[in-house]
Amino acid sequence: MNLWIDTSALERAQALFGLPPLERLRRSAAKASEGAQVTLSGPAAAAAGWPGAQVDAGAAPLGERLRRALASSGEGLVAIDGANLIDPRLIGFLLRSARPALAARGEGAGRAVALRLAPELAEAIPADAADLRAVADALVAAGRIAPVDEQAFPAYVDKLRRSLPYWLHVVADAATRKRLERQMFWDNYKGSTDLLTRWVYPPIVWPMVLFCTRFRIHPNAVTLVSIAFTIAAVPLFAEGQWLAGFLCAYAMSVLDSVDGKVARVTLTDSKIGNLLDHGIDQVHPPFWYFAWAWGLGARTPAEPLYQAALWLIFFYFADRIVLAVAKRRLGFALHAATRLDGRVRSFIARRNITMTIMAVALLLGQGPAGFWIVTIWQGLTFAWHGARTIWLGFLSRGARPEA
Repeated sequence: MNLWIDTSALERAQALFGLPPLERLRRSAAKASEGAQVTLSGPAAAAAGWPGAQVDAGAAPLGERLRRALASSGEGLVAIDGANLIDPRLIGFLLRSARPALAARGEGAGRAVALRLAPELAEAIPADAADLRAVADALVAAGRIAPVDEQAFPAYVDKLRRSLPYWLHVVADAATRKRLERQMFWDNYKGSTDLLTRWVYPPIVWPMVLFCTRFRIHPNAVTLVSIAFTIAAVPLFAEGQWLAGFLCAYAMSVLDSVDGKVARVTLTDSKIGNLLDHGIDQVHPPFWYFAWAWGLGARTPAEPLYQAALWLIFFYFADRIVLAVAKRRLGFALHAATRLDGRVRSFIARRNITMTIMAVALLLGQGPAGFWIVTIWQGLTFAWHGARTIWLGFLSRGARPEA
């Protein structure tokens, strides 16, 4: 299967998050094309600079160029407009599709289309078609192509713990670009997350994402700064320097939202980035928890706060194991299973919630009480996840991620 890209409208295309449309498309194709041969077609194709792509720089109408490409492909192709914003998942879905299919979003001049075409459709394409919309209209009128089955599209995004319909947009002007940038920002929030990440951080994270994309700061650089704050917080907590420690902790927490957003909106997420980001998320809480106990004066195993710290760390790791079992049984994250599980995720014992409980307790001069509350809350969270895992993963049947 080949990927055929019309470059006719590239000159007036808008760059989202500082990423030119063809470069965004190149990154999208690298994630989804599975080795497909890429062909750039149109007057601007020669200057596109896509390594390894074939170039058809003719000035003929789109319909004629597309007919010629289909006739020579032998196995069909996926045709898209290089100036449009297209979901990498949709590219992969169309490339894997066994039948001709039409994906579309929008109306009139704002309608964007992507086509999965077979060689036998070449004669049904008007040679004078000026754009892919005209090709789609002709094929639909002839009864030669059907819309993409939305139910068959893999809308669930595991990293985001939510289902998202595919996106496909014409980006004709700056106002549309700004609207889509905002939409992409919100679309890249997880379907279930804690209260701070969902309601408190976005006004801080949004301008930081714009700053990073404008100055092309790689998300891994943001992650490394986040790791530095994470490590710096440990000795500060242990020494009882609570203000400095929590400033580092909240800086890390905010940056933990920034790096993922930057990676996803610029298509620069990578295995090493995921390892750094999620690895530090998994590892650091026990160090913080023990440092809290130490900073509150717990020095020997005989002290109640020291024992509470051991229980807190035990509950934390047990909870992570239970969540891993749930995901293995269900095939998706437990918090995506039902609306109830998604809502509970907003206030269960996770980093942002536990450190806020602890910070408030310290402000009130009740540090030890806050630590006990965190320990109990982590234990209750473990018990809740254990019960839900048993119910959804072993007793009930046919659990599916909540749309």
